[in-house]
Amino acid sequence: MNGKGHGIHSPFVFDFVKNILNDRKTINCAEDIESRRQFLLNRKEIIEVEDFGAGSTIIKKNKRSIHRIAATSLKPKKYAQLIHRIAAYYKPKQIIEIGTSFGITTAYIAKANPIAIVNTFEGSASIANIAKTNFSALQVNNVTLHQGEFSRTLPVVLNELDVIDFAFIDGNHQKNSTLQYFELLLHKSSNNTIFIFDDIHWSAGMESAWSEIKNHPQVQLTIDLFFIGLVFLKKEFKEEQHFTIRF
Repeated sequence: MNGKGHGIHSPFVFDFVKNILNDRKTINCAEDIESRRQFLLNRKEIIEVEDFGAGSTIIKKNKRSIHRIAATSLKPKKYAQLIHRIAAYYKPKQIIEIGTSFGITTAYIAKANPIAIVNTFEGSASIANIAKTNFSALQVNNVTLHQGEFSRTLPVVLNELDVIDFAFIDGNHQKNSTLQYFELLLHKSSNNTIFIFDDIHWSAGMESAWSEIKNHPQVQLTIDLFFIGLVFLKKEFKEEQHFTIRF
């Protein structure tokens, strides 16, 4: 299915395509955030990165250059700005991001609704420190960064929240971990909660996780944009609907 909205019989999805997917208006904060992305892409320093692996408590460390991490780990501009437009359109107030990296997508999300509260999670201390510097440089003031293994930090924060309106899951790209995060977040979800999963077709494991999420009894609507997948729980949708849209 193309991104123009032709042939879409769901009013909700048609509205999503028309007002979000096909929105080409300039994003006010984009110039500053993309300038910060370029700054990271030009940094040649080597940092030591903690890698917790696939949900493991064993911390592996390795040295990586900042510019290489930025080139391979940051969400491309096209998708980071799409996530910004989603947050700007639906205006979630309580936001979770699993996988901060250097905070570029986090900044786009936070700037989409400055009165929102954003809790973002990053495993590596060295990467988290750079993200905090970026938040300061971009004057992002509505983000709290939680550093450490997700299995430890996420439940603690969720325990303090009543409901999650929006969650971007871009952390441990493994089937079991992805499903565990989804189940944890579901316990704090409402009818209007939006989930966005990154790299849903990245591996056989992620394909399987995406399939299980689509078939979850609480899931009523999904939109597959290939690199990311959107999940909606709205009970007013009487039948499950699953869309694949070229973006």
